[in-house]
Amino acid sequence: MATTEFGHTVRRWRDRVSPEAAGLPVGGHRRAAGLRREELALLAGISVDYVTRLEQGRAVNPSEQVVEALGRALRLSGAEREHLFHVAGLMPPGRGTVPAYITPSVQRMLDRLTGTPVAVSDATWTLLLANPMYVALMGEYRGNERNAVWRHFLGSGSRVRHTKESLEALESAQVSGLRATASRYPADQRLRRLVAEMRANSERFAELWDSGTVGRHEASRKTIDHPQVGALTLDCDVLSVAGSDLRIMIYTAEPGTEDAERLELLAVVGTQKLASRPA
Repeated sequence: MATTEFGHTVRRWRDRVSPEAAGLPVGGHRRAAGLRREELALLAGISVDYVTRLEQGRAVNPSEQVVEALGRALRLSGAEREHLFHVAGLMPPGRGTVPAYITPSVQRMLDRLTGTPVAVSDATWTLLLANPMYVALMGEYRGNERNAVWRHFLGSGSRVRHTKESLEALESAQVSGLRATASRYPADQRLRRLVAEMRANSERFAELWDSGTVGRHEASRKTIDHPQVGALTLDCDVLSVAGSDLRIMIYTAEPGTEDAERLELLAVVGTQKLASRPA
């Protein structure tokens, strides 16, 4: 019965979240004030079909990662998040695991950056939240691709254009950062599995991990090859949230430049598909 209760809970809480509150563009006729399943799936980084099966009680045993992602997308309080884990038949993550909870205050701050590509990742560089502008700029990441380290060493990479020097700096920063996170959260089994998979399947990752490479993410300028608006060179800043070990990545353009114009164009052509989806 827990799975059925889980589905009912997700549906009930989906109905109370407006697209405006979730930072989504609003357009077209809507039969209900809450989020559509497609919108919840986008925010949580899972498929629409899976959201449907969860709500209808046809999918069993949602993973901790899925429950966490749904909790963020539904803007749950700390107590509501714990309840969602319990009705899923899971224990909420405890101390010693990588934090993945985005507080309502941080969420409200992000909601105000609607015209700016913004993404939030945990200490393993797993994507927790991406606003529509970030998705429009970088594309949608699902499954293992939501982890930037896995995506770079084992997956499809990203739209960012790299020089040899910037690529080496990125790899050193990713591996060094992941090692530091593993030392802070030795009890996190998901992190241990991620590192083991990376070492087993990427010679480059294993080489850097074993060599003890040292690096860190710094503010930089990145060129993104976008399939619709062309290349954009943007400033990329990474902010840390005190007490939560979260990373906020923000892309901005220098005012009055061609890059700023292309970013404004992206705000129209890159996000309009969300507003035009049927209910």
